[in-house]
Amino acid sequence: MNIAIVGATGNVGRKILEVIEKLDFKFEQLYLIASSKSVGKKISFKKKEYSLIDLNDFDFSKVQIAFFSAGSTIAEKWGPIAAKKTIVIDNSKHFRMDEDIPLVVPEVNPESLGLYKNKNIIANANCSTIQLVLALKPIHDQFKIKRVIASTYQSVSGGGKNHMMELEEQTKSVLEERKVKSKNFTKQIAFNVIPHIDSFMTDGSTKEEWKMVVETKKILDPSINLTATCVRVPVFVGHSESVNIEFKNNIDLEKIKNCLTNAPGCRVVDEHKDGGYITPAEVDGDFTTYISRIREDKTQKNSINMWVVSDNLLKGAALNAVQIAQLLWEKYLK
Repeated sequence: MNIAIVGATGNVGRKILEVIEKLDFKFEQLYLIASSKSVGKKISFKKKEYSLIDLNDFDFSKVQIAFFSAGSTIAEKWGPIAAKKTIVIDNSKHFRMDEDIPLVVPEVNPESLGLYKNKNIIANANCSTIQLVLALKPIHDQFKIKRVIASTYQSVSGGGKNHMMELEEQTKSVLEERKVKSKNFTKQIAFNVIPHIDSFMTDGSTKEEWKMVVETKKILDPSINLTATCVRVPVFVGHSESVNIEFKNNIDLEKIKNCLTNAPGCRVVDEHKDGGYITPAEVDGDFTTYISRIREDKTQKNSINMWVVSDNLLKGAALNAVQIAQLLWEKYLK
């Protein structure tokens, strides 16, 4: 199998390479594709140097799978072009809500992957949605979820390299008592939190909040009612979510914990003591989605609270994309 990575120099593109190596994902030829300004530069991978190729010059018929991690504008223009010659796994938001394109989290809805044949495109879900549905899937199967209230604490890496650099710059400015300048954020991010990710919609929600709602319905179950508040926090890598869940059926907290303990891709760390939970500082570079603080919500019948943490660049993006490719190869292409 030959593969290509479009946007190979970005946060997610570099993480896709890291995941391919860690999972020992087999390929014959690898093509790293970027914008014209990066052409000629080299990336070292698995003891070999790869020269970056201009997207305008690449022939997608050379590969069986093309990972796209270059944003919505590139996906909109080049995704359908590439899909005439190969299968596209796209990490942007552009294709997610297209009815003919599968939105896949392999542990949650692998059966949807067969729809790739409609347009030769598979959409990777939003980072905050992926870790949420991973945690919801096993308990929804058992007890049927009625309603979810999610509050997210999302790291700056979700915005890209420039956002990470700005957090570092702003932090230095605050510590050195210099004036803070916000370029990529709507307000100061250093030592602050911003309840605003993506653009505002007419109802007052942001698109990030809307994405969590509609993607959860598409991936897991359209009958689930979900509301979200998405917040950017001064963390480099790792998204956290406080999740309140109301179930249709009577619940058993121990059974819920057992379901989550046995859920693929998840690990429960939930001790009732200082430090008996997982924080984003501990998940950087980790493939696992962690669930902590599982407890009954005694203000409402058949309801619980829990805390979900994951590396947004890995399971929230690169890892999920490579897992899709693995499943696609094993089930349909091999």
